[in-house]
Amino acid sequence: MLLLNGPNLGRLGVREPDVYGALSYADLVEAGARWGSELGLEVEVRQTDDETELVHWLHEAVDTRTDVVLNPAAFTHYSYALRDAAAQVTKGGLRLVEVHISNPYAREEFRHLSVVGPVATGTVAGFGFDSYRLALIALAG
Repeated sequence: MLLLNGPNLGRLGVREPDVYGALSYADLVEAGARWGSELGLEVEVRQTDDETELVHWLHEAVDTRTDVVLNPAAFTHYSYALRDAAAQVTKGGLRLVEVHISNPYAREEFRHLSVVGPVATGTVAGFGFDSYRLALIALAG
């Protein structure tokens, strides 16, 4: 299972803790591995600020037949390259859950549009780090 994170999520704990919480990216890596273990899943957590790398990781998921938990971060709202790569995952018979730490619909209007959501298996948003845990539970079940 790949747990993929887009731009600025490597700054968790430092970037806008009032929105994203006080836990760090290292905390997310540890929690992802722990939750995966509890669910009988092998979870690999990755983060990049590079759109191309994120697209390549989604291609890797298709090629290795791996389900994905994806926090596209800012790419959520405008990256059609990421949307098309995510669609390859779900159209290939795999599952992809879009995740957001905050609730994009409770924030600025430009965050209300997701180009990834329509091709995702499902979306979990607004529960802090628990959004990731809930996505993993959904994929394990």
